[in-house]
Order: sequence, then C-alpha cells, then structure tokens
Amino acid sequence: MWTFGREALRAPSPIAPVRPPKRGWQPELWASRVPLRQTHNLGEVFRALWENRDNLDYAWRILEQGTCDGCALGTRGMHDWTMENIHLCNIRLRLLRLNTMPAIDVRALEDVEKLRPLRSRDLRALGRLPYPLIRRRGERGFRRISWDEALATIADRIKQTEPNRTYFYMTSRGEPNENYYTFQKMVRAIGTNNVDNAARVCHSPSTFALKSALGVAATTCSYRDLIGTDLIIFFGSNIANNQPVAMKYLFYAKKAGTKVAVVNPYREPAMDIYYVPSDPESALFGTKMTDRFFQIKPGGDIPFLLGVAKHMLAHDGIQIAEHGWTKNADGDWVDLRFVEEHTVGFEEFARQVAAMPWEMLERESGASRDEMAALAEMIGQARTGVFIWGMGITQHVCGEDNVHAIINLALLKGFVGRKGCGLMPIRGHSGVQGGAEMGAYATVFPGGLPINAENAQKFSALWGFPVPDRPGLTMPEMLDAALEGKIDVLFSVGGSFNEVMPDPEMVVRALENIPLRVHFDIVLAPQMLFEPNETVILLPAATRYEMPGGVTETSTERRVILSPEIPGPRIGEARPEWEVYMELARRVRPEWADRLTFADTAAIREEIARAIPAYAEIRNLRQPGASFQYGGELLCAGWKFPTPDGKAHFKALAVAAHASEVGDAFIVVTRRGKQFNSIVHEDVDPINELPRDAVLINPDDLARLGLSEGAAVELVNEHGAFRGRAFAAPVLQGTLQIYWPEGNVLVDPTSRSPLAKIPAYKEVVARLQPASGQTGSRSEGVRAEAVLNP
Repeated sequence: MWTFGREALRAPSPIAPVRPPKRGWQPELWASRVPLRQTHNLGEVFRALWENRDNLDYAWRILEQGTCDGCALGTRGMHDWTMENIHLCNIRLRLLRLNTMPAIDVRALEDVEKLRPLRSRDLRALGRLPYPLIRRRGERGFRRISWDEALATIADRIKQTEPNRTYFYMTSRGEPNENYYTFQKMVRAIGTNNVDNAARVCHSPSTFALKSALGVAATTCSYRDLIGTDLIIFFGSNIANNQPVAMKYLFYAKKAGTKVAVVNPYREPAMDIYYVPSDPESALFGTKMTDRFFQIKPGGDIPFLLGVAKHMLAHDGIQIAEHGWTKNADGDWVDLRFVEEHTVGFEEFARQVAAMPWEMLERESGASRDEMAALAEMIGQARTGVFIWGMGITQHVCGEDNVHAIINLALLKGFVGRKGCGLMPIRGHSGVQGGAEMGAYATVFPGGLPINAENAQKFSALWGFPVPDRPGLTMPEMLDAALEGKIDVLFSVGGSFNEVMPDPEMVVRALENIPLRVHFDIVLAPQMLFEPNETVILLPAATRYEMPGGVTETSTERRVILSPEIPGPRIGEARPEWEVYMELARRVRPEWADRLTFADTAAIREEIARAIPAYAEIRNLRQPGASFQYGGELLCAGWKFPTPDGKAHFKALAVAAHASEVGDAFIVVTRRGKQFNSIVHEDVDPINELPRDAVLINPDDLARLGLSEGAAVELVNEHGAFRGRAFAAPVLQGTLQIYWPEGNVLVDPTSRSPLAKIPAYKEVVARLQPASGQTGSRSEGVRAEAVLNP
C-alpha cells in the first residue's frame, strides 16, 4: 500500500511502483517559491461547474461512475490503477458538456446558410442531435425523418451499388469497443473492407514498427512503471496538452527520483514546468518536470537518435569488424548480454551507425554532437527506462522508421519486458487503442490479423457469412477515390474530414462528390453542412454513458475497462450506435439476419472474446469499473518476444537529407493548443499565451526578416496559404510551428508514410512573407447565439 499525501482516497490499492515517491513536500522540485503563479488548470473546475449548471447531478454521476471518454489513460470513475489519488483532468471537464447538453432546436437546421459562418465549437454548442434528419440536393436545409425512413434510404442505396464503392469511417470520440467491433462486422457483412478509424491516422506507424521489432503492437509496460523508473524520455509528445493526467504520474515520478528528458523541436513550456491542480504542492508552486530538453529539427529524430546510439557504442568500445564485432572498453552503457541472447540485427545496425559521419548527423538533426552525448549518458547510466512518443514521431513520411529508431535505443539497454521499462506510444483518445484492436481498419481484421484469404476464412467461419479477403481503402485513399467519382456511399461516424485532413478545399470537393453521405454523431460538425450531391442524412448517436448494459474501452496500458450506463436524461431518439449498425446490416443482408443480431452489449463482448484471444476476459466484465490488462503488466516479460524467431529485432536505418534542403523556405510543424484532437476549446493557448493564428518563429529569424512581434505574415507553398501573426518562440532557426488543424492548408495530401499511409502533418515546407490586412484567426466568425433562436 502506498499513498501520495492527504488527498489519497480509499480506492483499491494499486500495485507498487518501481520506487515509491518521497513523502512530504520537496521544494527542490518547485518551479517558484511564489504560490499560484498559474491557475488556469484550477479554473477549469469552476468553468465546468458553470457550464454544466443545468445538469450538475448527471455531470457528477458521469465523473464519479463512468470511465473517462477523454484521453486513453483510463479510469474507474475518478480513480485508476496507478495511484490512489483523485484522477481528473481539464480535458475530461471540457468534454463533460458534450454528455450533459440539451438537444438542439432542429429548426436551426432548416437553413444551413445561417450555420455556415459558425466555427466548429459553436456548432457543437447548439446542442445534441435529437432525431434523424435528411437534406436532398437543392434543399436549403434539413428536415426530420423517422429512423425507419433513414435506414431504409441508406440500405437501399448500399444495395444499389457495389460494396467496394461504399466507405465507412469511425472517429474516436469516446467510442467503446462494442461500437468498433459491430461497425467493422457490419462493413464486412456488406461485402467490403473499406473501413477506417482515427486510431490508424495517429499511431499505425507505431503498430507496424512494434510488431516488426518485438512481435507486439501496443504499449509494453504499465503506467506504474513510470513512477520510480530511472529515466523517462518523451519523443515528439506533449502530454501536458494531450494527456494532462499523465503529468500527475510524472509529478510523482519526479518525487521518486526519476529523471525526465524531452526530445522535441519546440520547447513546450508545460513540459518544462507544470501545475498539477489536484496536488496541493504542485498546484501552489508548480513542478520542474524536465531535467534535460533536447531540441532538434523537425524530422531530425532518426539522425539524432543514431548519434545517441553512436556515442553509446563508442563509450563501451564496441567496434564492428569484417566478421562480427568486438568490445575493447569497460563501459556498461549497452547491455551486451541482452543484445547477444535476445536480439538479432545488432551487427548490421551497429555497422550502419559506425559509418554515419558526425557532421551529417549534426546537420540533419539540428543538434550538436555534445547534445547527443548528453542523452547517451542519461540512457547509458540508467538501469531502467520508459520511452514515450506521440504524433510528433509518427506523422512523418518516415513515421515507421522514427519508431524503429526509438526501439533500437531501447534494445541497446534491454528496456523492455522488465519492471520500470517499456515502450509507450501514448494514445490521445479513449477509443483508439480498442479501435485498432477491434479490426475497424482497411488493412486488418479483429486482433490485428492481416487481411488475407486465410484470415478471411477464419472470420467467415466465426460469423457465418463470407468475408472479403482483400484490403480496403484507407481514409486518404477514399478521398482520392471520391474525387474520381468512385465512392457512392460514405457512412461517417463522428469527425469532420475537412478539419483533420490535408488540403481542406480538396476534402470538401471530395465529400460533395459522393451521392449519399451519412453522418452519425452526437452534435453538429462542419462536414454535415456541405452541399449534397444527392442526399445527406444525419443520425443522432447516444454517448457511452447512455448505453444499456454498459460498454468497454481499452486504455494505453492495454487495460480493458467497463463503463456502466449512467442514469440521467436522454436526448430525443438518439440510439446506441451498435444497434444501428446491426440493423443496417440486417436490412442490407436480410439473409444473414440471425448472424447480425446481438441481444445486448454483453453478447457483443462474448463474441469479441471468441474473435480476439487477447480479449478473452472481456466476457467477464460485469461491474462498473471492472477491468483486466491483456498481456499482463508487461508485454515481452522475461525477454520472451512473440516474433517468428523469438528475438527482438534491431533495424538499420538510413538518414534522409530533406531536412537540410529547403533553401530559403522554413520547415513547418503543426502542433496542438487548448484543444482535444481537432476540438478547439480556446482561441488563446493558456500555456504559451499565443493565439490560434500564431506563427512561432525563432527570435533571430524574426529579426533577420525585419518583422515585429505580432506582425501579420503569410506562409505559402504549392498546397495553400496560411495567414497568421509571427511571435518569437523557442524553436530552431529555419523552423516554424503553427496550430493544427488550421495548418492543414499547407500539408501535402499526397505525402504519406509508406506502410501506414498517414499524412505527414509534421513535415511541411513553406515560404514566409509579410502580409497586409487582417489575419485568418480562428477567433473570427459568427457566434452560436446568432442562430440559437431561429
């Protein structure tokens, strides 16, 4: 049993950390001796109270009893399995209103022209979708229809076309495993593998690399491995914005003596100093979170990490000969026993590293040889360590190889399969880990099995109907096909493609070229308002807290958790998604109706247990907050790797020279602010106090170009133009940062990673020039109040 101060509550005891945090306050970790230098996290509590004041009882029950529908850290009410403290963050508080708000007045949808000027957040603020609605070409807006008419219209159109001319997409806004599983089953019953979800657009490069190198496709450790491990390194990840509860783990890791390093192009202020609102010490004085920050060029991860490995090998005197390798020094920065007994590919990897000239590694990484040596020393001296990465690593053309570069470093130390060690592709949504594993992908079946004839036969036998055996289209490929007139039906669950995909204008053209678009969501989104080619149908969805029988989510640490139905108000005719998927499947394939029916969510979990062996225990989840961690606390425990040869695999990597070949242009990276995925909450980022149209630029570049702070500028490339204001920030010369999704106008829609095929959001080149007139700030636009009373 271990607790963290006075606020510790009597939740079931977690398993002990690697090292327990020191008791009492530690002024040496404080960011300031002056209390309350930052209060915006505390302010979120009062904001949530005010925003949900019309439904506070229901809001409280959701927080107290539900599994969080925010990021993928996972909760049991307001507790978790890592610490005994209250487990709550500002993301969950911000998302709470989506579950408690009343229905929209559907008269507001009778004329979409009044809605077009609204921002996404103002469309959401209008309220929940209460009924099915339809709009046909030439009509000004939507009108109410019955569920029967809506599903009959959709089913008839699907039956009139070829299955591979239909497409199905699912976002991750709090989506449970049961919805993902039934969604992909519906799609396969219709006769296509054209299905995709948000999980693939974020971390599918991680899945490919981990599966190839280790034989597993998920985080290898548990959150408790963070607290008291010797070293945590964040690569291209800003958990302070995207998974803020993890900052509490980091706070207690610091109190346990853990060293923290960050490798990133931008020195994220909140990764440096953070105020944990639910801990009195940190809330008052802040906490110095990062011991060492390593600033690299955007896209410079591979050369930087190869340089770190080069130092580690040199320190231990490891030299590559013509036939093998030798060690001629006493260093212990590399665990050679692990490498020899449990890995393959080391010699090829080490040979390639030795051949890399320092000048090239420094030029392409943007970091000095001494900086690489400093990180090598931190890793070399650590006995245990956890490496964590986010989309700053995956959303590159070389996303898969970026992940391999991190895995290579971990393998040099044996930082996998033992306590306090692990590789963690941290997830941003509560639904994405499960979404990836339920098979809602164009390229894999449930359990991550590749789409081929053998696996198609397996699921044909399980489900009782023929399953297609050829991979389908990914979402970017679907947009290409739609532009060419090759998609007749789009069934989109949540999301707004024009906000999250490159080249928004192209996305609008693609969507408006699809004869039938179906949007199944809990609130309005911009893509619903695009002109119908023939027909647009809106379907109202229930939230996870409204589903009888409860549903499950899978967290980043592979914990599958039951979230119960929460008693409270219900909205109009909103329905659980899984019920609708199965009814639509039965209408399209009535001959298989008995095989496309579930009595309840427990029956879905029973089938998931049969379809995915790792999820066998899901059938036993019955009580609120009940959970299991598939694969146990550690994957690859005891250095047993489920690869064909039972070994972990190093991968030799090449270094692309594109990072240094941009001429007088800038390398541009998209980043997040006060938002949850594409849901923007504030016009000003409270962390750095910059507006959404900010262009973050090195102070020397600002001076060189003769620009003043806040000057109007324009970023231009062959894909589009971004208008904003320039602000000096801690980024390298020749690089810029802008906010996403606004920056999507500059992203090359054809630039994708080779295996996962995700857009290279972090890999943009553009010219910077002064601009006149007003900027295209997201703070402009009509507010929701203009149409609340149509």
